[in-house]
Amino acid sequence: MDHKYHRRRKELVEELRNKGIQDENVLEAIGKIPRHKFIPDTALHKYAYENKAFPIGAEQTISHPYTVAFQSQLLQIKPGDKVLEIGTGSGYQAAVLAELGAKLYSIERQKTLFDKTSPFLKSLGYTKISLYYGDGYLGKPIFAPFDKIIITAAAPEIPKALLKQLKIGGFLVIPLNNNEGTQDMLRITKVLFEETNELRFKKEQFEQFAFVPMLKGKNK
Repeated sequence: MDHKYHRRRKELVEELRNKGIQDENVLEAIGKIPRHKFIPDTALHKYAYENKAFPIGAEQTISHPYTVAFQSQLLQIKPGDKVLEIGTGSGYQAAVLAELGAKLYSIERQKTLFDKTSPFLKSLGYTKISLYYGDGYLGKPIFAPFDKIIITAAAPEIPKALLKQLKIGGFLVIPLNNNEGTQDMLRITKVLFEETNELRFKKEQFEQFAFVPMLKGKNK
């Protein structure tokens, strides 16, 4: 069984490479992680290495592998980067970031998912990820500034609190709602102009994606 999943992970990596993912570190991370274990319904495990999203409970999903790879590639993770993830979900994206060497802080607003994902990630050996139950819109100012911030839900706006918690020169990767019912994937870089001591935010727009909504507050 493990051998079968190993082969399917290799096939998934090749599919992602063919779809344009070029960061070999990201591809290597995805090739290591047993995605089927992040999907609660065991009947769906045979489809786990297809480029599909699956339900994980609390009306949430595990994102398409391409989406995870695309966001991870945009972050340009370097070992030791302090990263804030908004939306732990199943923990799959968190596992990818951990494999890339990120010092990861992750926030989940759904209590049922937080209670399940926290021990699950530890059981897979991801013991250095700091997981929190809370409101992602607020971030984690106590640990700021962050080198990178990733949002894994459809944001109706760019949270100002997260921009404040981003390091100068750091990236925020966010799927932002557009007028077409999908989200534009943005990478926002925080820039300081030394001549005027003025902060600006450089925006780069990439492909369109579809995420579940990013909501405020905590859900018990």
